[in-house]
Formats: sequence, C-alpha cells, structure tokens
Amino acid sequence: MSSLHNTLCPLQQSVDFGLAFRIKQPQPAQPKACVILLHGVGGSETNLADLAAGIDPDTLVVLPRGPLEFAPGQFGWFRVAFTTAGPRIVESEAEQSRLTLIRFIEQLQSAYGIAPQHTVIAGFSQGGILSASVALSAPESVAAFGVLSGRILPELQPHLADKQRLATLRAFIGHGEYDSKLPVVWAQRSDQLLTELEVEHLTRLYPIDHSISPAMQAEFLEWLQKLE
Repeated sequence: MSSLHNTLCPLQQSVDFGLAFRIKQPQPAQPKACVILLHGVGGSETNLADLAAGIDPDTLVVLPRGPLEFAPGQFGWFRVAFTTAGPRIVESEAEQSRLTLIRFIEQLQSAYGIAPQHTVIAGFSQGGILSASVALSAPESVAAFGVLSGRILPELQPHLADKQRLATLRAFIGHGEYDSKLPVVWAQRSDQLLTELEVEHLTRLYPIDHSISPAMQAEFLEWLQKLE
C-alpha cells in the first residue's frame, strides 16, 4: 500500500450514510468546502488518494466506495460491457447509484455542515460518469463537477435538469486523446452537451490513454482551486 493511502482514514460504514467511505486525513475541524471523489469500475475508494492529497487542507475530501462488488477489492457503480458498438450499461444500476449518491451528498452536507454551493463531485471513468449524472440531474446538490476520462450517459437524458436550474453549475472535462476504453469522442460529446445546456465548463484533452495523467490532475486541481 502506498504511503498516500495512509493519508485516508479507515473505511467508515454507518447506517447514517448510504455508502461506505474514507476521508482524507488530517480532517479539517471546520471544513470550508467538500469534494467527493468517485473511483472507476473495478477499483476502490483508495484509487484517488493521490488526487485527494492535492486538494486544499481546509476542504473535506470524501472518497466513497461503489455499492457493487465484482471481486475482492473491486467495486463499481454499475455493470458495463465494452462492445464494438460502444459501452452497454446496466441502466437500472446506474440509476440506483445516481439516486444513492444524491442522498449520500445530502447526508454528508447535513453531518458536516457544508452547503451545496461549497460542494463538488468528481471522478475517474465510471466515477466521472456518476459525477455528471448527479450534477446534471440534481444541480441544487453541488456547485460543480469533474469528469476525468469519463462520459455523460445518453441514458441520463430523461433526468436532465432544465437550463434555469443548471445556470450556476460549473464543470471540468478532462480526457485522453488516445483513450482506448472511452474514445475521445465522448469528451467532445460532453463538451457539446454542456454548451447546449449553457453550463460553464472547461474541456482539456491530453496525449494519454484511459488514465489520469499528472497534467490532467494538475489542471483539475487548478480549476478546483479557482471555483471559490
């Protein structure tokens, strides 16, 4: 286990919260904001410890664990098959995770006294997908969202909030130009959709495959810092 993982608290499992999670340590006594980081499919909440370590120490950084366990130590938000026609998801699981995360955010905000306008959700791959799903359907819950090597689900269309509700939302889209898992066209579609929805956003492409590069991480953290 990397030393970075040691900056996370032990896994917290409580009936007060709909998901198990870890918090970046040291935990701020009076957090000024909250950032929720979601891991990708087949990963775990410790995967984004490096990203969490770069976030302002006055911010409560929460890393929830996906509710589905595919194998020991491998979790996710919904099942997906990668086919020649593109990703095929289990839509009911994606929808359940979207609703679970919206409730989880409310539980965190209540427990730690953090307002929605100081809450950000972001994630890698499937975690980015769920971040977009939450923010674009329940923009009253968060101020901004980040999609790192992810996409916005076409299946989200019926749940999208209207432009008036989305007016204050902001977004960061980071994607690899050579992504072999989720081709870069998904980032282009996300950029186009957010433009149509009039959501203020920053889109950045990187010469990488399906990952978070140091440059993507640095630009995301810079964007995050400027949100205030």
